[in-house]
Amino acid sequence: MTLAAALTWCPFPDEETARAVAAQLLSEKLIACANILPAIESIFEWDGVPSTAKEVAVLFKTTSDLLDKLTVRLGELHPYDTPAIAGWRCDSAHPATLTWLGDTLGAA
Repeated sequence: MTLAAALTWCPFPDEETARAVAAQLLSEKLIACANILPAIESIFEWDGVPSTAKEVAVLFKTTSDLLDKLTVRLGELHPYDTPAIAGWRCDSAHPATLTWLGDTLGAA
């Protein structure tokens, strides 16, 4: 199977929590990198009520073969009861990116 990149997007309540979860996923070799994007505003419906919240977004970089494992583990580590976790396999990635992902995550 050819190595393919994958990404996962997930908001967190604060930077400290996002950093802690990213560090754990990095240590477990489920991600090669986490881009933490501070100060996003989420507008959503919860229990039938329109709401807003200040959150921190994270884009996790991984491989397609680890995507499902990452999604499950992220759900276990996340502090929200219903975390918004969305992952996708990338159609294209630079060869150097794929090499880095493979080297970092031990993929063939």
